[in-house]
Amino acid sequence: MIRVRIVTPQGTLYACDNALGVFLPGTLGPFEVLKGHAPIISSLEAGEVRCLLPQETKAVRIASGFAEVKDDTVTVCAEV
Repeated sequence: MIRVRIVTPQGTLYACDNALGVFLPGTLGPFEVLKGHAPIISSLEAGEVRCLLPQETKAVRIASGFAEVKDDTVTVCAEV
């Protein structure tokens, strides 16, 4: 499972510990993070961060931001 945190200057917007995958709106194109993904830092453009959960998909709209992927944890610092 993947741990996901979406934070804004106002605080934590969304958090989960059981995502199967995360779709991110990268500035060079959208990309997906799965368990075991290589560590990266990427800029994000306006769009949806979609967390694929076991029973549903949770989508959070962002205006822009950055994502860090490390040790099966995705941290998104975003403007909403």
